[in-house]
Amino acid sequence: MTTRLSNVKEGNVAFKDINTKELFAKYAKDRDNLIRDELIKRHLYIAEILSKKYTNKGIDYDDIYQIACVGLIYAVDRYDIEKGYEFSSFATPTIIGEIKKYFRDKGWSIRVPRRIQELSKKINNAKLTLGQKLQKSPTVDDIAEYLNCTSEEVLEAMEASKVYTPKSLDLSLDSNGDDKDISLSQLIGEDDVYFSRIENNDFLEQAISKLEDREKKVLKDRYFKRKTQVSIAEEMGISQMTVSRIEKKIIKKFRGELEKIQSL
Repeated sequence: MTTRLSNVKEGNVAFKDINTKELFAKYAKDRDNLIRDELIKRHLYIAEILSKKYTNKGIDYDDIYQIACVGLIYAVDRYDIEKGYEFSSFATPTIIGEIKKYFRDKGWSIRVPRRIQELSKKINNAKLTLGQKLQKSPTVDDIAEYLNCTSEEVLEAMEASKVYTPKSLDLSLDSNGDDKDISLSQLIGEDDVYFSRIENNDFLEQAISKLEDREKKVLKDRYFKRKTQVSIAEEMGISQMTVSRIEKKIIKKFRGELEKIQSL
């Protein structure tokens, strides 16, 4: 696994100018391993972010990261772009599920947040109700519409319910040979700021991919390299006013993309 992932991290220059959605479409058609590796490489940051959420809980980060990468690979293989979900929304519960299974197999328990527990109960009831009403097994979208929540929330709750084991928060657990034990209360996950980061990264990736080359350069220089409009203008051989207009155009495009997401 380690060797394989190190190879994937290097990426493939042949796919440099192809956006992620196009790659997923090609992979769905061709099942080309080179495309698969590229898709994994582009989304390793999700595995990294989610792995960090479960560090300092008695299992080494490297072990958690490897399991998270396995979950990412499963997600890449199973993702259906035609469903309309963002890949991060599909991959996140899959990766978390693999991490939690690993903790369970190692004799640990991860406490599922109360909102997930409550949603899981509602989902089970919805399955019964909708099954009778529709005379078939309801889809994730059916359940989400019935419960007035998002499909991603349903997926997250369904994945979490597979590995949830209720136990006392005061129960002490052996911390893999360390001198001290830790309690289940110390295993409770942090606030889900990481999920926001993942969604933000997806938004930026898509928005930037739609910019013209000149706009990409101005964006990179202004907001990543922290250059002034004057220095950018000198480097590009244009006026500072032109750089300002390009920057305003970029912001307008980003707002447009954001409004599209909010309207979904």
